[in-house]
Amino acid sequence: MLHNLPPVKIYVGVMRLTGDSLKPVRGKSLPLDIQPHWSSEQLLAAAVKKHMDFNQDMQDVVHVLLYPDGRQVRNIPGTNDPFTVQKYKEAIGKAYQRITLYICTAEDFETSCYTGQSSSEDDSVVHVNLPSVESELSDTVVWDTPDNVSTPKTDNILQGPSRCQQPESHQDGQQSTPQDQLRSSQNLNTWYSPQVLNLTAEDIVSDLASKITNTSYSRFNINRANIWDGAIRGFKRPSYDPSHEILVKFTDDEGRAEDAVDTGGPKREFLTLLMDCLRSRRIFDGPDDRKFLTFDCAAARDDEYFHVGRMIATSIVHGGPGPRFLSEMLYDHLTGKSTADFEARIEDITDDTMRASLLEISSAATLVELHAVIDKHSSLLQMAGCLQYPKVVLDKKIIMKDFMQWYFIYRNHFSIQRFKDGLSTLNMIHALEQHASIFKTFMCSSVEQLTSTILENLFEVQLSEQGTTRRQEETKVLAFWRDYLLDTEDKQTGLSLPDILMFATGLCSLPPSGIKPRPKLVFQRVSRFPCSRTCANTMEIPLSTTYEEFQKDMDFGIQNSPGFGLY
Repeated sequence: MLHNLPPVKIYVGVMRLTGDSLKPVRGKSLPLDIQPHWSSEQLLAAAVKKHMDFNQDMQDVVHVLLYPDGRQVRNIPGTNDPFTVQKYKEAIGKAYQRITLYICTAEDFETSCYTGQSSSEDDSVVHVNLPSVESELSDTVVWDTPDNVSTPKTDNILQGPSRCQQPESHQDGQQSTPQDQLRSSQNLNTWYSPQVLNLTAEDIVSDLASKITNTSYSRFNINRANIWDGAIRGFKRPSYDPSHEILVKFTDDEGRAEDAVDTGGPKREFLTLLMDCLRSRRIFDGPDDRKFLTFDCAAARDDEYFHVGRMIATSIVHGGPGPRFLSEMLYDHLTGKSTADFEARIEDITDDTMRASLLEISSAATLVELHAVIDKHSSLLQMAGCLQYPKVVLDKKIIMKDFMQWYFIYRNHFSIQRFKDGLSTLNMIHALEQHASIFKTFMCSSVEQLTSTILENLFEVQLSEQGTTRRQEETKVLAFWRDYLLDTEDKQTGLSLPDILMFATGLCSLPPSGIKPRPKLVFQRVSRFPCSRTCANTMEIPLSTTYEEFQKDMDFGIQNSPGFGLY
């Protein structure tokens, strides 16, 4: 009966000899569907085959299977029980998706003395304990720490003994327990296993952003009327470095430089406008809320696919928004999901001839009619590599699915690969692959919209001292503010909730990194119109005497702010 159990997913990485030590190779962890009862030999064979299929640099030699601490997998650690995946899972108390084992060549294993020590932070492997709900872990893999970036820090670091270290003994001669060995290994730099629950996009982006230096700057001179022009010049500039802080200076239509120097707000506004600008670039096709990449010769010559991928990665890591318009099919392909799971819609095909052909195939009611339609469109189907004559009518769904995978993915392989190369900037693609579900709402069109409640709770209200006359005025206007948010949500004002957020922070949606510092709401008498300091995420609202006056002045002030309506 064990052989009839459904497969489970674990992850298998690669270790290689560096100096005299085995070290995990970044970016080499692959998901592997296996049976829980498999032995180490069965698991090793499947792991080697998977890596041979996906990695051209894999040597066709004898390999061994290793635990994360570099010991060869034979028995369950601390016992004489032969290894099976299920027994190992029970011993470590983790879900299958949390298990990562490694393979290395037998030659490397025999000549190494693996201590788990790394010459740099790059080589450490960090295991993040996410919530144990299986459905939440189905597309989450172990975070293999990318270049000089660590996962969220914790104080509870567990360090395991190395393979070359001999177990310590008590003074009475008895063998030490695993707990004793754990306590005695505190001075070793071995693999880590911090306990981190409820990992968020903000946690991950914060660690990616630790590579950014605020002592060097990449400068961008931007005209709001033509965001792409200034952006592409800045990203192509030889001195541009994604790990440098971004310094943005906007110019108005007459070319006069604005007074504000970028300390955060202009950068966020620029990245917001840039992400919206990308939606209409020639490299994307499809409905407005689910764009896919399409090949364009001029864009390929200009390497636009790479630059757009780099822009998206830079925006997210530097505190800006994600694109929020990629199709889920494209995103799943980028993050390594199997193409067998892809679902596409015929109406998303923008080529009229191809869409009409596919609709004809889908409408065939009999086998004779289906074969006739296939004959009619045989050249097109042959070009897509899915020309076949099914034996039953229902198999037309296979032809349609194969055609759409070709249309959306396979024919655009070059475009997708260069786009992915751009997304590797600041190791963003690594984060997307490791935590696909966490970032999906920021990359794809999301049903999660700003609400009046979210916006109300986002702002920290700055009130005067309790009991003062000014405090009474402020609390009255605070009620105006909250009603204004409700009316805006109900489309009863001249604005939208993203307009208000954009005015205050330079962002029209909540970014993966969170908004820092927390936005503040301040009351002022200087002007009858609202003011904002986006660098400090501060909105100053007028102390109006009536709600009607407050609503009118808020609408006018925000609608006449620089950049309004350009995103």
